[in-house]
Amino acid sequence: MKVSNVRSLLVYVTLLIGAVISLFPFYWAAIAATNESGKVFAKPPVLLPGGMLFENIANLNEAIGIGRVMFNSLFVVVIYTALSLIICTMAGYAFAKFRFKGRDILFGMFLLSMMVPYHALVIPLFKMMAAWGWLNTYQALILPNLAYPFGIFLMRQNMLAVPDAMMEAGRIDGVNEWGLFTRIILPSVKPALAATAIFLFMFQWNSFLWPLIAVQTKEMYTLPVALSSLFGLSRIDYGQVMAGVTLATGPIIIFFLLLQRHFISGMLGSAVKG
Repeated sequence: MKVSNVRSLLVYVTLLIGAVISLFPFYWAAIAATNESGKVFAKPPVLLPGGMLFENIANLNEAIGIGRVMFNSLFVVVIYTALSLIICTMAGYAFAKFRFKGRDILFGMFLLSMMVPYHALVIPLFKMMAAWGWLNTYQALILPNLAYPFGIFLMRQNMLAVPDAMMEAGRIDGVNEWGLFTRIILPSVKPALAATAIFLFMFQWNSFLWPLIAVQTKEMYTLPVALSSLFGLSRIDYGQVMAGVTLATGPIIIFFLLLQRHFISGMLGSAVKG
């Protein structure tokens, strides 16, 4: 066997092992969702599907109202991702292509804000939402963090790679700034849009601390908050917990698979120009 073939074989074996290690927790959670609670931590572990899936989902629905909870999470994450993507894209365009006083200082402040622990922002946000009467509402879940600093950074770095000559040519042809933005900039940074959308979707879908504080009734629970309520002081039904976890991972996986072909190029595009 040639040395190159041996190397290729080792690479594929290593990648296969890594894939198995990465995917096994998802497989185990899906299998656990089909078994009763007592079999979740059985030794040896149960790795074959059981017959309790529909019963676990029924118990989960009875405990948290899975339909309402899924609606809350999907509604919040879709509206948030759309609005935040618009804001991050426009802000990235301004930081990348406009020259205005204090631009670099303002952008540096956005970068510094990523270093601030989120827990330090919870009390000011809570007081602000309470003062506006927005606690336990969708706007309290959606509006904070719309100007997502990492999203602005990612869009700005990708837009820096768009040649200014393309924009100057458009101006000579009589295209206004909105036309430059929609017809030249956006088509050039589609991978960055996809990558930013994935980050925004995952950030909001997995958000737990702020929804836990901002909502006060079960009718407004998002999925992470509702799943946390399943852990009682005495008995925990791990079958229905794993059913909820499996349902929670589904939208993220689907959204990523839809945009995955743009994700890597969008991330690499941020390293083109600093």
